[in-house]
Amino acid sequence: MGALADHYDGMMTATSPCGRLALRLFWQFDEHTYQRYRNQAFAGIPAGFAGRLLEIPVGTGALSLPVYRSFPQAEVTCVDYAQNMLDTAKDRALDLGLNHLQFAIGDVSHLPYPKDYFDLVLSINGLHAFPDKSASLQETKRVLKKGGIFSGCTYIQGENKLTDLFVRTFCSYRGYFTPPFDTISSLQERLHQLYREVRLESIGSFACFQCQK
Repeated sequence: MGALADHYDGMMTATSPCGRLALRLFWQFDEHTYQRYRNQAFAGIPAGFAGRLLEIPVGTGALSLPVYRSFPQAEVTCVDYAQNMLDTAKDRALDLGLNHLQFAIGDVSHLPYPKDYFDLVLSINGLHAFPDKSASLQETKRVLKKGGIFSGCTYIQGENKLTDLFVRTFCSYRGYFTPPFDTISSLQERLHQLYREVRLESIGSFACFQCQK
């Protein structure tokens, strides 16, 4: 993955001084709001979860894989578009002793899974990167069982001018994020059109969501 991925992981896990500074400067996360963001990002996974879970995209697994240690009976499928991301996540899973995870290359807008297959779909920092957000959201809903949960978090624009500038001039320019981006109100409307129950909370420049099909 290289140095850039290491810096990104250090930021998103708040495990390096530079990462913590970047979280505060670019994403408006102090120590308290960052912890609240992490808690809410995974709040859709119920205690003792033992069903089928799809994570799309898994990225390097820096945030999500440690969480899966609490769900040893779950059947977890981790999907990403990039092979180098999957390779890093696989190595991390081995280091953590996670034997109940499966990894696969995949495109969220064309998932290779049947309808009503998963109990929960998790997307941590994924929606803002998907080129076709509407198709991606339709697919995550399609593979969910009735009553299933779609949960996760995404960047939202309009919460902080410095964050929006950073996203435009760096994240989008480098191809890490793909516009157009939702505001908190447009994301809420988009999710309400797809799911019968939606819980949405903005934290810093992110929205954390839990939706029920």
